[in-house]
Amino acid sequence: MTDAPVILRSRAEAEAARFPPLLARAEQLAGSVLLGEHGRRRSGMGDDFWQYRPVQEGDQRRMIDWRRSARSDAEFVREREWQIAQSVLLWVDGAASMRFSSNKALPEKADRARLIALAAAVLLIRGGERVGLTGSAVPPRRGQAQIMRLATVLTQDDAQDYGVPEARGMLPHSRAVFVSDFLGDVAPVRAALAKAADRGVRGVLLQILDPDEEAFPFRGRAIFQSIGGTLAHETLKANDLRDRYLQRLADRKAELATLASAVGWHFHTHHTSNSAQSALLWLYRALSGGGVR
Repeated sequence: MTDAPVILRSRAEAEAARFPPLLARAEQLAGSVLLGEHGRRRSGMGDDFWQYRPVQEGDQRRMIDWRRSARSDAEFVREREWQIAQSVLLWVDGAASMRFSSNKALPEKADRARLIALAAAVLLIRGGERVGLTGSAVPPRRGQAQIMRLATVLTQDDAQDYGVPEARGMLPHSRAVFVSDFLGDVAPVRAALAKAADRGVRGVLLQILDPDEEAFPFRGRAIFQSIGGTLAHETLKANDLRDRYLQRLADRKAELATLASAVGWHFHTHHTSNSAQSALLWLYRALSGGGVR
C-alpha cells in the first residue's frame, strides 16, 4: 500500500508526458493547413450575406429580395451565412491493432490517427465549432482547455485487439469523425453508422493503414500475430496468401465506402507513409462540405 502513491504518480507523469508533444505537433500540423476562415460558410441563420438563389417551392414571400428580383425576370431569395456553431464528435481507435508499424521510420497507426484527429479539432475549434469525443468522456465544447482535454484522453490505449466505434453521445444533426484501421469486425461499424443516420449525423470514416498492410510484402515462412497477442497464424509460404489477402482488403474498403455513402458519409484511406497534412486537408474539406476525392 505504501508504494501505491508512488506508482500512481509515476503512471500519471508518464501519461502527462505523452500529450504535450502530441498537442504541439497537432498545433503545428493545423497551422500548416492554413485555409483561411474555417469552412462554415453555408446558408442559414446569421447576419452576413451569403448568396442569392432562385425562389424554391416552400419559400415564404417575406424571404424574397425584391431589389435583386427587379433586375431579372425571376424572383430571388437572399441567403445569409450560417452562424450557429455545430458539434463535431470524434472517435479515434486506440486498440492494439493501431499500435502497428512496419518500420521504425514510420509512425504507429495510433500516433498518426491521434495527430490527425487532434489537428482537426484545433482547426474546428478555432473556427468556432464545438468538438468532443463520442461517448460521455469529453462532451463537445469550445476553447483551448477543450483541446487539452482531447489531447489527454486521445493518448489512452485500449487493451482489445480491434476497436469498436463508440456511437453513444452523438447529438442530432451533428457531425462525426471515426478514425481507425477498420480491420476488425465490420458489424459494429455498420451499427454505429445506422445509429448516426437515425440522428441525422453526417461524417467521415478515415482509415489509417501501414504501407505493409496495403502491399503484403511477406514471403516464405512467417508468423502473423495480432498486436494484442490473441490471434496468430503460421505459414511456410506467406506469398501464397498475398492474393487472397489483397482481395479481402479491397473488399473491406469497398464495403466501408458503400456503408459510408449509404448514410451520406465520406470514406478515405490514409497510409502512414504519406504526409499527415494530406489526410488533414482531405478531412477538413470533407467536414466543410467541400469536394473531396
